[in-house]
Amino acid sequence: MYSLHGWQETTKVRAASPAPRHRWPILTAGAGALAVVAVCGSAHAQSTVTVYGRLNTSIEYSRASTATNGTALGGVGRLTNNRSVFGLRGEEGLGGSLKAIWQIESNLSLDNGSGQIAGRNSRIGLSGDYGTFFMGHWTTPYTEATMEYDPYYPTTAGYMALISNGSASTTNNIQDTHSFDRREQNIVQYRSPEWNGLRAGLGWGMPEEKLTTPRNPALYSFATTYDRGPLNVALAYELHQHYQTAGRNDNAIKVGVSYQFPSTKISALYERLHYRTATGDLTRNGYYASLVQKLGPGSIRLGFALASNGAGNATETVGFFLEPNPRT
Repeated sequence: MYSLHGWQETTKVRAASPAPRHRWPILTAGAGALAVVAVCGSAHAQSTVTVYGRLNTSIEYSRASTATNGTALGGVGRLTNNRSVFGLRGEEGLGGSLKAIWQIESNLSLDNGSGQIAGRNSRIGLSGDYGTFFMGHWTTPYTEATMEYDPYYPTTAGYMALISNGSASTTNNIQDTHSFDRREQNIVQYRSPEWNGLRAGLGWGMPEEKLTTPRNPALYSFATTYDRGPLNVALAYELHQHYQTAGRNDNAIKVGVSYQFPSTKISALYERLHYRTATGDLTRNGYYASLVQKLGPGSIRLGFALASNGAGNATETVGFFLEPNPRT
């Protein structure tokens, strides 16, 4: 697989507020159940807006064979859009360390011209010395904990699609109920501040579907990471309440470690999924290891995924990535 992609943050605008006047940034949840923050604006308050994007497409060749006897099914060349995006994000100081934050990120499909406004990570929230609280639809703490272990993110060869049962670009509590690689709709999240390399994240996918389905589906996600110097360690857990059937919960746990040498990065993780259906239980152990070796202006990337459920399934990926100038 050959992939060419670029990342660009093109515009940052900082503006001081005009003459002192009352400003009322309001953050609400539910039917007026939560309202924060009402403050008096200052001539020194700062606003920042960032325009950013990623254009990422690849030419791929794929072959397939039958699982029973290995009979070749043929191959095909294809052009694949790897989650190209266009986004806006901003913040505004509310006094002291507190600031209001927001982001709107949209899909772009270079291969077929389709897209969706706010179809990716989009949120509104508050951030300060005690962490970040936000709501919207966003990747879960479980998903984000080991996202950088995957040298192929966000391509079709990414490990989260291989061993975490990947989902659609955005999903809810009654869609993609098998998946633990999720961007969850209607989610409230908290990210702790960093303390000696440690961070934690919490997420609650609210049970809005309770009114339209005969169960009470909800999502609870937790992750903690240690990231200091070349070492990264991650532990994550996620529970899916009543996803398969009323009264039974699915859950997943994973642990990973990554180390960055001067020109080489190695990563490995273990994941266990446990599904509980009306007719029985299913567990699946997954393993993933990757290596990224810088080579001139690009890098060679290797990945190996093994999903074991009795018969077992293994996938190997190898590719060369050319990294253009960040402003390309």
